[in-house]
Amino acid sequence: MHPQNGAIWRPDVTVACIVPQGGKFLLVEEHVRGRRVLNQPAGHLEPDESLFAAALRETREETGWDVELTHLVGIYQWANADGSFLRFTFAANPLHHDTTRTLDDGIVRALWMTHDEIAAAANLRSPMVLRGVEDFLAGRRVPLDHLQYLCARP
Repeated sequence: MHPQNGAIWRPDVTVACIVPQGGKFLLVEEHVRGRRVLNQPAGHLEPDESLFAAALRETREETGWDVELTHLVGIYQWANADGSFLRFTFAANPLHHDTTRTLDDGIVRALWMTHDEIAAAANLRSPMVLRGVEDFLAGRRVPLDHLQYLCARP
């Protein structure tokens, strides 16, 4: 319970994809509260959606890339003035890029950056961006079958 208003507190559940290709990683440049920031393709879990489906959807909507999830890299908990977040970060292989796809509102562009370029960037959306890439490079991999989607709704 939230101590001020009695409402049940829940963190925002989000997903992200780390998509490597040729020594670079797929990122998005986006407008967030008047700032241009860099992030992995990422977004919120929608009602009745699996984590896997959310990660695939967000990557497609924000970059035009269809990807294949390979592993869970990590689960990250982070809080800032905007709220508390629980992020499931997946590794994914790029499959197909639809260059005609209109990207989500707020997305300036999709781009590929090296680890060093990401580490040097002063405008990362959150510390989860660099941490996910570094965990991926460190070989952190959890098989996807460790996550199960159990839904009783029709």
